[in-house]
Amino acid sequence: MTPYPQQPSRPFTVILVATALLAGPATAETPPCLTASKFGPQDQIGNLNHVTPAKTLAATKLVTKGKAYRLGIETNRNTPAYPPRTFALTIVQPGQAGGVTMGPSKTSYNDDIVTGWLGIGSQIDGFGHVGIDNLYFNCNKAADFAMADGLKKLGIENVPAVATRGVLLDMAGYFGTDIVKEGTAFNRAEIEGAMKRQGISSIEKGDVVLFHTGWLKLLGKDNSRFGSVGPGLGIEGAKYLASRGVAMVGADNPSVEVIPFEKGAGVFEVHQILLALNGIHILENMDTSELAQDQAWEFLFTLGPARISGAVQAIVNPIAIR
Repeated sequence: MTPYPQQPSRPFTVILVATALLAGPATAETPPCLTASKFGPQDQIGNLNHVTPAKTLAATKLVTKGKAYRLGIETNRNTPAYPPRTFALTIVQPGQAGGVTMGPSKTSYNDDIVTGWLGIGSQIDGFGHVGIDNLYFNCNKAADFAMADGLKKLGIENVPAVATRGVLLDMAGYFGTDIVKEGTAFNRAEIEGAMKRQGISSIEKGDVVLFHTGWLKLLGKDNSRFGSVGPGLGIEGAKYLASRGVAMVGADNPSVEVIPFEKGAGVFEVHQILLALNGIHILENMDTSELAQDQAWEFLFTLGPARISGAVQAIVNPIAIR
């Protein structure tokens, strides 16, 4: 038997070269991650990186009247929520059965126990909330970080102290109605139309954009309609705001995005565009009524969510100051 040659003969070499050329590079490049952050592989706050000290300082100049607005609604067991979310509060007096008090000053006290979900009422959606085929913001795979005892990345505790420019777009005013009809999508034309009507010249990096639709007027009157459908941001509108580099997007309804979804849109695709693809937090059920009444279109927006380690969402009460 002829020994196998240490070096291939020339014809064999030609075959190997030809095969390699047809097959392409020996090590194919890894395709870019769909949800990669432009701020680097360790980023967990997305477009909140645009809220710099200079941005905050500029936003403070919007305060000319000293009036503060709370944007959170009351949260209780009757607050409509996306199924199966619920909320219950129990008040207890630990160790005080029969009127027992503490010490010579006869101290008594109440404590509270919350049994419920954090994604209820006025809330912020973190980046661990919605993904695309189990891939979340900045290339985080669900199996690697979403654990039953809390997220190991993208938890709400990472949201920094926020003080930035807020912009209110009065869509009820733009459409000339008290309550914008469900299924009404806000895309670039509607966004820019509302801006022009209100004299807002631009939407900038690091801004918080809120939509006023009048939808909260249904709360407590038609909770079924309130929680199941609504006007809101469309796919083109979400991409437009993302192109402007906004930090957060919110509305005075539970979904922020339009429901029923636009024709051809996926399920909560606007959430995917904002959270997973662009690192933009979502604020739901914001009480924008007083801001709209006062025509407070631009203001200092402030927020500091409860730092619950590994939480997906948080109940919040942002403050707007003009």
